[in-house]
Amino acid sequence: MRPLRAQLSSAIAAAVVAMLTAAATAAPVPGPGSSQLQKIEFHRLEGFAKDDHLASFAAFQQTCSAIVGQQPPLRKAIDADAAMVAVCHKALVEPAPTTRRQARHFFETNFHAFEIVPPPAEPGHRENFVTGYYEPVLEGATEPSARFTAPVLSLPDDVVPVTDANRPPGFDPALSAARRNPDGSLSPYPTREEIERGAVAAHSTSLVWLRDRAEVFFVHIQGSARVRLPDGRLMRLVYAGRNGQPYASIGQSLIRSGEAPADRMSLATLKQWIRDHGLGEGDAGTALMRRNRSYIFFRLEADTDPRSGPIGGSGVRLTALRSIAVDRRHWAYGLPFWLSATLPWRHTRPVPFRRLMIAQDTGSAILGTARADIFFGSGDAAGARAGSIRHAARFVVLLPKPEAASP
Repeated sequence: MRPLRAQLSSAIAAAVVAMLTAAATAAPVPGPGSSQLQKIEFHRLEGFAKDDHLASFAAFQQTCSAIVGQQPPLRKAIDADAAMVAVCHKALVEPAPTTRRQARHFFETNFHAFEIVPPPAEPGHRENFVTGYYEPVLEGATEPSARFTAPVLSLPDDVVPVTDANRPPGFDPALSAARRNPDGSLSPYPTREEIERGAVAAHSTSLVWLRDRAEVFFVHIQGSARVRLPDGRLMRLVYAGRNGQPYASIGQSLIRSGEAPADRMSLATLKQWIRDHGLGEGDAGTALMRRNRSYIFFRLEADTDPRSGPIGGSGVRLTALRSIAVDRRHWAYGLPFWLSATLPWRHTRPVPFRRLMIAQDTGSAILGTARADIFFGSGDAAGARAGSIRHAARFVVLLPKPEAASP
């Protein structure tokens, strides 16, 4: 393990100090939106004392190993500040809690709780809102056939990441990837439609083939999948990169156009609409998917432990109903969040959901400080539950105490 290089994220640390020294005044969260954080005592969080904090600690400890070991994430988020690194170090070197009470004591001792009060939602954002996602388990093959017609592509060798540091003048700020032209200039990387028409064929390979374009599209949405090959082997699709084009919710597109009612929208409903309206060139199903110009590329690895979760944006494996995806522009991986909502998460009837979750993933559709995607696990049952989650929620973030970073 390399020596620890605790890099203080001054913006977050300053906000935390401001909150603690002026408890009566809400402090702003750095970054777009200027949400407010209001300090709240743990005993005021309904259900907090009854949660399984030992399960949360196990997930937290996984991310701490990545933070302390300086493991690069799959998708970069805000850096963990010095206080977070210090708390993670404690989680790894001190005797681990063995009971729920001990685990709760760890979180209450090392963190302060702040309720997130977001501003009015920006266009394309929906605050105080949770959705669900899962890891599909699908049939596939390494060669195309009449049964398996749509490829899952590897990361092309000509993708040039675009950041503020290398963004050319006039280059669309909504784009995060490009292609280099023969004269050295950069042009936007191809869209979903262009890629499906063969725009990256010379630069990418087909990892596996799935049933159809709709199946591949929803693997892109979920960000991972297990694929069962004809010989019985299970392979895992792991996120490798994207084309840098902006993400668009095609479900919201159908709702806005009046073609699907909001109260009946679900993953299964959307997938069925696409297939019912055709997957060929010029068909409405294909056209709808192509409204989302974002395209995800993967790498393939052998699934040696079917019980383990997929790898999230943080670079660590996800835990069902303990891992969430958050907006990486606002939050560091590893931060605990207390989510309180009424959701159909156990069965079709909504019941209380009050859990301490760990930020271990991100997603292009997860925009806002009080916005999260709950990971439900792998397989069809998890997918059925995840696909029905589109609900309001209360968000409380646990931020490490600043004194944790003191020598």
